[in-house]
Amino acid sequence: MYLSVSTTLEPATDLGFLLMKHPDRVHEVDLPFGRATVFFPQATALCCEATLVLDIDPVGLVRGKGSGDGVVDQYVNDRPYAASSFLSVALNRVYRSAMSGNSRERPQLAATAIPLQLEVMPLRGSEELISRLFKPLGWVVDMMPLSESGASRYARLRLTGVMRLADALSHLYVLLPVLDRDKHYWVGEDEVEKLLWRGGDWLPHHPERELIAARYLKNRRSLLRDALQRLAPDQDSVEQTAAAAEVEDRLERPLNLHDERLEAVTAVLVARGARSVADLGCGEGRLLARLLRGRHFSRIIGLDASHQAIERAARRLRLGRPEDPTAGRVTLLHGALTYRDQRWHGVDAAALVEVIEHLDPDRLAALCDVVFGTARPKTVVITTPNADYNVLLPNLAPGALRHPDHRFEWSRAEFRNFVDGLEEKYGYQATLSGIGAEHPQFGAVSQMAVMTQ
Repeated sequence: MYLSVSTTLEPATDLGFLLMKHPDRVHEVDLPFGRATVFFPQATALCCEATLVLDIDPVGLVRGKGSGDGVVDQYVNDRPYAASSFLSVALNRVYRSAMSGNSRERPQLAATAIPLQLEVMPLRGSEELISRLFKPLGWVVDMMPLSESGASRYARLRLTGVMRLADALSHLYVLLPVLDRDKHYWVGEDEVEKLLWRGGDWLPHHPERELIAARYLKNRRSLLRDALQRLAPDQDSVEQTAAAAEVEDRLERPLNLHDERLEAVTAVLVARGARSVADLGCGEGRLLARLLRGRHFSRIIGLDASHQAIERAARRLRLGRPEDPTAGRVTLLHGALTYRDQRWHGVDAAALVEVIEHLDPDRLAALCDVVFGTARPKTVVITTPNADYNVLLPNLAPGALRHPDHRFEWSRAEFRNFVDGLEEKYGYQATLSGIGAEHPQFGAVSQMAVMTQ
């Protein structure tokens, strides 16, 4: 498999900075199913081209090396040679920083649309389908059969356009498996997160989003339903979400809990001397707005899996407007909390304010691995409802949860057990406290853990 990325931006050799690859070197990466090699056939000020060649080990696949759902069980077939999910995985591995929109040396250029030309071969798929997938994204599509007679089922795809390199690579990452209609590995719930992570900025507005999601998720109905609901919720679902938030707000409003919670978290972050903070699951940006009021924090990051929430946070904070009050201190990121994301790693502190109860218990472990195992901020603040207190909320039915999207609500003992596990596994130390007035029997309405190392 072959992928070429080229640009005529001057100086074109800046492509090497965007891809994090030196044009004068050959870069090799071993993968479970073969080897990826990146080299630059040309690198001048006028034109620079980076080529990725993926060499699949078909015998290793048959013998179980890198095998999984979608790998055929015979030596002679075309699966290892046509552009497919193998190339998507290699793309994510080799160009991970570029796909995330990061560049140490050229950060502004990474955020800028530049002239690009991509070539992929050999590729399977009709010209009509490929046009439906790529043209709405701004690409000029050119298909060239790989046989002189034109009868070959394979072709060379050439895409020409002006866009951010990160967007271009994300298009390929999502759409190559869509064209292939298969994957060489098992498709589970994590694939929804990958689709949202790499396609969340453009897929909600794509006219073929249902087709793309269905093929990407191999028509698994439960995953498809989840993906479509999260990618492009209709007006009814948006209104239902707002109504659910209003229900929770009505329950807590008499207690002034929301303001107390944000004030408590902010006070902890200030006391710990944090200068850079990531609000994980930032929602509409209420904590971000609170953090901006003072000058304690020089770098503030908001991350959320909902594109709509990020847009509302940007409006709340007036980002990008002539009167933008943030002075460049705030960055909003669309991404999954359960996947490693270098864009926010390295902060002094992270906040998970009323977030963990929205995750299924089997996904909570992945979030903890990312935050405490990989990013490892010096301080992590977690708040979550205290289920013991629910019996005192007058408008809450017995046994009900405060918010329809909550997957669980923990008692103080259950939260203590969760925090004990974090201390043992990741080496943090915890201080637990309540938020709001304390009831002598049921404790405070909300509970907080400050994790430090």
